[in-house]
Amino acid sequence: MLNSKIFVTGATGFVGSYLIRTLLQQGYKNIYALKRENSPLDLLQNVENQIHFVTGDILNTPFLEDAFKNIDFVFHCAAMVSFDNRDTEAMYEVNEIGTANVVNVCLATGVQKLIHVSSVAAIGRDDNNPNYTEKSSWQRSKWNTHYAISKYMAEQEVWRGVAEGLTVAIVNPSIILGSQFWHQGTGRMFRQVWDGLKFYTGGITGFVDVRDVARFMILLMENQDKNIDNQRFILSAENLPYKNVFEQIAAGLKKTPPSIQANAFLRGLAWRMDWIKSRLTGERTLITKATAMTANKISYYDNQKSKQYFTNFRYTPIAPVIRDSCEQFLNCQKTGQRAASLPIIESS
Repeated sequence: MLNSKIFVTGATGFVGSYLIRTLLQQGYKNIYALKRENSPLDLLQNVENQIHFVTGDILNTPFLEDAFKNIDFVFHCAAMVSFDNRDTEAMYEVNEIGTANVVNVCLATGVQKLIHVSSVAAIGRDDNNPNYTEKSSWQRSKWNTHYAISKYMAEQEVWRGVAEGLTVAIVNPSIILGSQFWHQGTGRMFRQVWDGLKFYTGGITGFVDVRDVARFMILLMENQDKNIDNQRFILSAENLPYKNVFEQIAAGLKKTPPSIQANAFLRGLAWRMDWIKSRLTGERTLITKATAMTANKISYYDNQKSKQYFTNFRYTPIAPVIRDSCEQFLNCQKTGQRAASLPIIESS
């Protein structure tokens, strides 16, 4: 297995970079990492020379056909995450069409298994039931963001691949935490608290360590049990209130925690003000009407299936993940680094 040829899309991103670091830590050598021409390599610092970089784009099918030749396993981590309406068309293109391309080329080149990074967002939102499992069915809902819909459509392309004979495994992580770029993704949560976040929402959702996501994906690749193939797994360590998470971040950064619960009026004001700010500055919006609603929604994600299928797998508690990420954020503030990576958890 250690001699397998592994291809990782989204290799320079949050999940992809931790996946590569974990693969290297476990002894894998033949790792091919997809990056774009100008992709920053901050999250792969100190391991760049151990990777075979391939420059290209998942929207370029002929490129993928060449890149996937003689590849044994593909980890599809590439995705676009945005809640800004200006990015909607591009996000559907990357997430849905890009995934369709990956599936088609895996089928054409005889890849042994595709491990696809989906999201709990692809499970959808139920207006009447806050409890979610892998069997929860997608429903049309006002809670579904364009990001959620694009990830749902991407996952449908993977299931289509299964119908056409491709062996796959799908992970649906909840909100993924860990050190990364501090200006994007969940890294912005730490930046917000550092800048003096005053408001919190009443929502509850799942959280998971990025290193747990990487470890579980590798288990799915390595396992030869056919009963595990062609299934999806919710990956979530704990269901926590946003308020609790922001309080832990504030404690780690030695900042005052947010103390004002945002009611409907304040949430509406927040997304409108953020929209105006984005138009004046050109920056992408962080708060939209959809995200303001979902941040107040209570959702519980069941992780029992992931623990039942791999009885030796243990989730990392969220508290130390936040603590260690805060320490790295503070260090980056001193050194001027844009990003940082948590130490990889050694496999058991």
